[in-house]
Amino acid sequence: MCSALGALTVVCAGLAPAAVASDTQSKEWYLTSMHADEMWKSSTGKGVKVAVIDSGVNPRTPSLKGQVLVNEVPKSAAYGATTDFDAHGTSMAEIIAGTGAGGGVKGLAPGAKIIPIRVGSDELKDEKERAKSPTSAQAIRAAADSDAKIINMSYGSVYFDSDEADALKYAASKGKLLFAATGNMADKGNKANYPAADPYVVGVSSVDKSGTVAKYSTHGNSVDVAAPGENVPMWCDTKFTQYCMSGGTSQASAVASASAALIWSAHPDWTANQVLRTLIDTAGRDWPKNTPSTYLGYGILRPRLVLSDKNIDPGAANRDPLYAENGTAADADVTATPSLSAAPPSSAEGKAKGTGAAATGSTSAAKETGSGGSTQTWVIIGAAAAVLVLGGAGFAVLRSRRNA
Repeated sequence: MCSALGALTVVCAGLAPAAVASDTQSKEWYLTSMHADEMWKSSTGKGVKVAVIDSGVNPRTPSLKGQVLVNEVPKSAAYGATTDFDAHGTSMAEIIAGTGAGGGVKGLAPGAKIIPIRVGSDELKDEKERAKSPTSAQAIRAAADSDAKIINMSYGSVYFDSDEADALKYAASKGKLLFAATGNMADKGNKANYPAADPYVVGVSSVDKSGTVAKYSTHGNSVDVAAPGENVPMWCDTKFTQYCMSGGTSQASAVASASAALIWSAHPDWTANQVLRTLIDTAGRDWPKNTPSTYLGYGILRPRLVLSDKNIDPGAANRDPLYAENGTAADADVTATPSLSAAPPSSAEGKAKGTGAAATGSTSAAKETGSGGSTQTWVIIGAAAAVLVLGGAGFAVLRSRRNA
């Protein structure tokens, strides 16, 4: 399913979506690969709220009944929040926190709750309705002021937006953990995707069952981590009567957000820095941790390893684990109120790639080892769908996020 947000259109990946039979959950291969049943004994994401900034979220699908906090939608961004014009936002919400009721998608964090926020789109034909919908920057600020701990942004644009960047910095200062899709443009120019390419955002690329990056997954310095995103069930259209199999970094971002929800639920006293640090420390990779891969960043997320380690060290509460990418000091407290007037760096100040095999083209990560010692593999077979793309004023610029 392709759609448009703003002036730019989505670039689809893979083949046209294929309809899924009623056994939807049997198609969610990543739940098995990630040992979801084992994780759910320790955490389901209960007590954690995730803001889904997208095309809106339909709270009436069987899998989302009782999961969407309609009364907690920020007033500043309430317009159309529960009216999904594309079915994309509803699909992301289900991947994160769906209960699986009625044969629907079961989320990786079924105990978590969703705060929906919709952004405008050219598909909203009524210009007055579009004008009432919040911009990306407005939506992010609204999410930052909500009780959500995690903000999922399965959308993007190749254009830098200073207002959006300021909003992201504000959200980070409020202690939020921000995830965004890196984009599905690898074979279409591979341009950086914002907000994933902005500081304070964890850019997520998509991998398949073998742990290999999807061919469409935008790569480069905006990639911080990777998660399953291929061949994932999503709603086919806004009739919400049938699921289709599709692949994209949108889905990968949602899986990453759900992974964080599981960790935060089990460790409610941790900060966003600590949740992210443990996810990075346990990520699957076969290259040195200090040389992030161009395709998979610090590796494929494996939240099970965080949950199973009762003695895991989350590190300093106020130390940004991505300080190099974010251009902050190693011991900077990102929850301190930041200055919101900094100008973006020039494209010449783009993130410096790491060295070694990971940076020179490694596209696969070490496979996850199961509790029994057997090797587990990761994601798909080919599909379609993509990241929603937000248009907006501004100019293309590569933000500095991975400094040498």
